[in-house]
Amino acid sequence: MTEQDEFFPYRIDRRWTPMFVALRVKPTHGVTITADGQLCAEFGRWKVETPLANIDHTEITGPHRWYTAVGLRLSGVDDSITFGTNHQSGLSIVFVERVPRVIGIRDHSTLWVSVAEPERLAAAIGV
Repeated sequence: MTEQDEFFPYRIDRRWTPMFVALRVKPTHGVTITADGQLCAEFGRWKVETPLANIDHTEITGPHRWYTAVGLRLSGVDDSITFGTNHQSGLSIVFVERVPRVIGIRDHSTLWVSVAEPERLAAAIGV
């Protein structure tokens, strides 16, 4: 990370600490907007990376049911992936072109991240 990169940590709900330990999610993980225009989301050993130009739009969502929002999840309805550390709020990031699959069998059209400041991340993405 360079000085001009912008980092957005996850808001971690401590009730789920055993799950985060098992998934190897650390307080240093989150979403980074790099100076060269990339979005990099890290969640344990899983990562999503894509150019900002590949982001169609974002939407702040929540609260959600904990069992649909906490952990590493695939959507039951589509190819969306969740990097969730709380169920209160987060940012849904919709891609123009799907990003390479992280888990499951299909590439992902949407990533939901439960960063501490979803409004600030949405503003940094700028779409």
